[in-house]
Amino acid sequence: MATGTAVDVVMPQMGVSVSEGTITKWLKQVGDTIEADETLLEISTDKVDTEVPSPATGVVTEILVQEGETVAVGTVLARLGGEGAATAPPPEPPTQPAADASSAAATEGEAAPENEAPAKPAAQPVAQSGNGERSFVSPVVARIASEHGIDPSQVPGTGSGGRVTKKDIQAFIESGAPAPSQVPAPEAPAQPAPAAAPTPARTPSPAAPVVTGQVGETLEPMSAMRRGIAEHMRRSLDTSAHVTSAIEVDMSKVVQIREKLKKEYQSAYGVNPTYLAFIARATTETLRDYPWVNGEIRGDQVVTKNFVNLGFAVELADGKGLIVPVVKNAETLNLLGMAKAIADIAKRARDKQLTPDDVAGGSFTITNPGGYGTFHGTPVISQPQAGILGTYAIVKRPWVITDENGADAIAIRSIMNLTLTYDHRLVDGALAGRFLRDLRERLQGWGESDY
Repeated sequence: MATGTAVDVVMPQMGVSVSEGTITKWLKQVGDTIEADETLLEISTDKVDTEVPSPATGVVTEILVQEGETVAVGTVLARLGGEGAATAPPPEPPTQPAADASSAAATEGEAAPENEAPAKPAAQPVAQSGNGERSFVSPVVARIASEHGIDPSQVPGTGSGGRVTKKDIQAFIESGAPAPSQVPAPEAPAQPAPAAAPTPARTPSPAAPVVTGQVGETLEPMSAMRRGIAEHMRRSLDTSAHVTSAIEVDMSKVVQIREKLKKEYQSAYGVNPTYLAFIARATTETLRDYPWVNGEIRGDQVVTKNFVNLGFAVELADGKGLIVPVVKNAETLNLLGMAKAIADIAKRARDKQLTPDDVAGGSFTITNPGGYGTFHGTPVISQPQAGILGTYAIVKRPWVITDENGADAIAIRSIMNLTLTYDHRLVDGALAGRFLRDLRERLQGWGESDY
């Protein structure tokens, strides 16, 4: 039971579909003091990068998992000791959901079906060594070993206590080392073969391709998030029939209202009413009239929803990642509430404070590359959604208007392009066109009742 002198820091459960995480950075080292809730390390999963706070005040006495290692949820990462350290039970073999690797690799913005039950816990994989000793390996190591026909106990381990890490198993494969056909049982030692019997030549396991750089190139490993993005984008293109339609919107009235509200919102509420908040509010109202655009295909069923969970594509601070946090039940928010919600999720995304639950359950997504001056694009749908809206730069342009007398005239207007990329398996071009038309009318006719 509890020792009263130490506390374990374990790999946290970051969501029902997340079974492992990678240590990206230790912010404290052995011997450093740390306060409770102070950030101890950063981890990366296939969904989010996040910080792990210290569970107690004390001194870092052990670091058991090094940077770059991938371990299962529940694995002890470090131990704290000293005055103020909370009590903790001794480490036990961690358990994790026995989910298939492909289902665990859910990527940004994707949610499992709501009626899907959590996977049953399964025991941590165990490697049986030739001398009868048992050592625990992570599910990642066990899966790689199984795919290549390798006994993990035959791989030299560099982890804590000689544990085999992901890097160890990959290095073993890349070296072309042969995989043993079987592990001798400890209670039945292998008998020597007859002198006349030749030993058949073994065929090495196929080695993973070695990537080498040329002069002037720099190689860096893909992060878990980057691998997740790559897999999700490729799978989306392989799943949905992507079509993009575009429309021009006169944002002049929104520009005027925003200037009127900006000072009030910033002084009274500490929030900036961005153009994105206006578009998100209008999009949410329009989606309620177009449930298929807010729906999805599940098997051979069309799923529609009486709520709008609005995802927003957010670039991470280092420019090497993209995450789509979700504002749940956006239909319940007015303009001020939407502005606050967008500011909150964007800040938490950049500060690595999101959890996988914050990026799950989206029903429709908005991406906003227009802040960088782009005027058109063809975004990729976030599965299993049916559509994604692209918002682009507001540019002053000469525009034909009709005055109160019905005469045409040319005026300078603030124009924005909007694109809707939709899954043509569910949404037809005519339906997409009507959605964009109605969205444009809401934005161009914005009034005080829309606040």
